[in-house]
Amino acid sequence: MAGRGIAFILTGLALGGCMQATTVDLNDPNFTARDRRLLANAPYQQVMIPAAYQRTVVQFHRKEAPGSIVVDTDARYLYYVVADNKAIRYGIAVGEEALSWYGIAKVGRKEEWPSWTPTADIKRRLGNVPDFVDGGPHNPMGARGLYLYANNKDTMFRIHGTNQPEHIGQAVSSGCIRMTNEDVIDLYKRVKMGSIVVVLAPNQGDSPNNPRYATATNWGQSY
Repeated sequence: MAGRGIAFILTGLALGGCMQATTVDLNDPNFTARDRRLLANAPYQQVMIPAAYQRTVVQFHRKEAPGSIVVDTDARYLYYVVADNKAIRYGIAVGEEALSWYGIAKVGRKEEWPSWTPTADIKRRLGNVPDFVDGGPHNPMGARGLYLYANNKDTMFRIHGTNQPEHIGQAVSSGCIRMTNEDVIDLYKRVKMGSIVVVLAPNQGDSPNNPRYATATNWGQSY
């Protein structure tokens, strides 16, 4: 994917006749030296993400404010809302049925290359997993973690990277939202602490068969 980023200039006519411009930069994420070192030696196979799940800019019909995140688990998409009725759309892997959390939360914590401490429930379901895994490309949490809080409490629900990019577009996780490490690094640099996150319940999203489905505009190109 490297080298294919494009900066889009979106123009819209504001009230009063003034022209305003919004820049959405889809260039390569701002990798740190640590990112480059760890991703260069990732212990998983590099895969080509299907075109439908590659990062792109789309028209967005919903009314969440710019800076918000909307997760559509049905369609396997995460939207980062920007100005001018647009959003950056990322392909995701979601939780298996009955393992996911739905509702409205805020980003209560952000971490680069987070560690992972499996819960007792995950240990029961997955069996032989360690008690603790340091941050790194071998870690299921991947390159970045956004920790979601509701009513000032940790929901135990995260948006994070992955060491299994081949699962993007599928319902396979233990409830959290997984993104490719490249995409979660890109999202992480955009999202601010306290940002609103809306996770739509099943059958409440904008599925491909729903006419409200957010589609790529004719000026947009997939990253």
